[in-house]
Amino acid sequence: MNRLADATSPYLLQHADNPVDWWPWSAEAFAEAKRRDVPVLISVGYAACHWCHVMAHESFENEQVGALVNDDFVAIKVDREERPDVDAVYMTATQAMTGQGGWPMTVFATPDGTPFFCGTYFPRANFVRLLESVAAAWRDQREAVLRQGAAVVEAIGGAQAVGGPTAPLTAELLDSAADQLSREYDATNGGFGGAPKFPPHMNLLFLLRHHQRTGSARSLEIARHTAEAMARGGIHDQLAGGFARYSVDAHWTVPHFEKMLYDNALLLRFYAQLWRLTGDRMARRVARDTARFLADELHRAGEGFASALDADTEGVEGLTYAWTPAQLVAALGEEDGRWAADLFEVTEDGTFEHGTSVLRLARDVDDADPEIRARWRDVVGRLLVARDTRPQPARDDKVVAAWNGLAITALAEFLRVAALYASPDDEDANLMEGVTIVADGAMRDAAEHLAAVHVVDGRLRRASRDKVVGEPAGVLEDYGCVAEAFCAMHQLTGEGRWLELAGGLLDVALARFAAPGGGFYDTADDAEQLVARPADPTDNATPSGRSAIVAALVAYAALTGENRYREAAEAALATVAPIVGRHARFTGYAATVGEALLSGPYEIAVATDDAVGDPLVAAAVRHAPPGAVVVAGRPDQPGVPLLADRPLVDGRPTAYVCRGFVCQRPVTSVDDLVAQLG
Repeated sequence: MNRLADATSPYLLQHADNPVDWWPWSAEAFAEAKRRDVPVLISVGYAACHWCHVMAHESFENEQVGALVNDDFVAIKVDREERPDVDAVYMTATQAMTGQGGWPMTVFATPDGTPFFCGTYFPRANFVRLLESVAAAWRDQREAVLRQGAAVVEAIGGAQAVGGPTAPLTAELLDSAADQLSREYDATNGGFGGAPKFPPHMNLLFLLRHHQRTGSARSLEIARHTAEAMARGGIHDQLAGGFARYSVDAHWTVPHFEKMLYDNALLLRFYAQLWRLTGDRMARRVARDTARFLADELHRAGEGFASALDADTEGVEGLTYAWTPAQLVAALGEEDGRWAADLFEVTEDGTFEHGTSVLRLARDVDDADPEIRARWRDVVGRLLVARDTRPQPARDDKVVAAWNGLAITALAEFLRVAALYASPDDEDANLMEGVTIVADGAMRDAAEHLAAVHVVDGRLRRASRDKVVGEPAGVLEDYGCVAEAFCAMHQLTGEGRWLELAGGLLDVALARFAAPGGGFYDTADDAEQLVARPADPTDNATPSGRSAIVAALVAYAALTGENRYREAAEAALATVAPIVGRHARFTGYAATVGEALLSGPYEIAVATDDAVGDPLVAAAVRHAPPGAVVVAGRPDQPGVPLLADRPLVDGRPTAYVCRGFVCQRPVTSVDDLVAQLG
């Protein structure tokens, strides 16, 4: 009997009609394996995963495969996005056994969950042979299987260990990390490394902050060049905004088409900060369009943000997004069609499959002549209308706490920068205003949804769908990303309840997730016990739980003045510092937070009756040093520590700047404030 029909995960629901008798991850499934004395098949994937779909179609929808699995195994289907703790443990085992990992992940384990054989995608014929071989080994070579499992568990236990060497994250280490990134930088195409090439959002955030602290022209150059290369490439949706997961080549041309919430949240934050620091028109446009993508494509009304758009449309990658010259002419007419083909590099040979091309920007449009920009905007609008008539990719509608936290923080920062640069004279002022309105609404929706639905009895739950929260407990990255988001909401709105919510989550993290020596585990001390307790300190597609919790602790300490949270952040960051010095590309968020700590971070309070339009607020946002917190509003508002006992001076709006618990004199002029922040 397939038991997935009542799952909250869209990925599990995709398998609810398989002939495989799937179980969701549960104690009951392992008990059934023990009762039957059979091994467990654990299949891990996610809804937007292309090869997960392929293996499902080839194997899990096949009656023969279903019969083999059901006769000799208990089959458990896991959504890696809903259970990142389970995924982390078995991915470590897969990497230890095979030297690589990925999804779909295929694990065979004993009835107590001990993995003894791991792999990823298997074509049907190979998978059938594997099922038969594993079943035979379990029957005839049980002792060897158990020895293999014990060795794997020992290996993953060492890989997930805490309590290693520690060191302060100094300016020298951060400078060394920036130098390392500079050496690994692809000066031709932007970004780091070769194909496949992933958007290095956290490294770019770090380089922006490093530039702010040091004045490094090189760090800014790497960030700007990579930003432009990605924005012009096929990885960026030139019509609707947003970014695909990665490029299959080294030059950002052909994407793997799935669009993930976490990538777009982190890229929005980067482009918004690049816009803030430089005023760059390209960064402004990309930040605006990415915010619009989040609000239009991923936001669920009355809830938070959906997790992803699929890579496939009706089983075909790129069906929604790729074009031929003839299709452009059909949508735009002969003259505009040829013009668009030239601008977007759509050729007869194609850059993708079957003579189709992924749209790229061949030339700069943001600083082009007004008539060129007007024609480009008109063409984009008409092509988007034509594209909307095509089949569209499916959406993974589950709301993941951590990723929604990343989106809320990014949108809050984007809205502050948009307010800073707002001008009725801009040619697209109406568009920007419309985007900020829908982005603000989506951000508040998501924050309210997390607070009301995901926080249950003071603890976080990982995922929800259709306003119903799932059972899986939140992991460390959920606590860190959501607490940082609540701190961002507090700064944007001036409402004390967001700060109170953030403090509650951080107290749980310190009580339940802390490890000896200042580090953190990724799961709580009262969470389900797996074969190993994960504690990964490295930043990968998203910030590690450790980096995320440190970011939230630093922001909360600055907003409240409570030093114990800062001390916890410094101790945790010290456990990552040795890795920062050796592997900068995998510690980008840790280094980003390290720059904030090194900077202070500054605490900026503006006592004013106009928390949005006051020039002092604009100056504080525009010139804020790395990681600074900025709060504006009437003095002595309840629940807003930075505005306590900070009156207007001579009835005029007044800025108060502190750094490391040392405060400068109150100022009432923009020039004086900028001088204090310089």
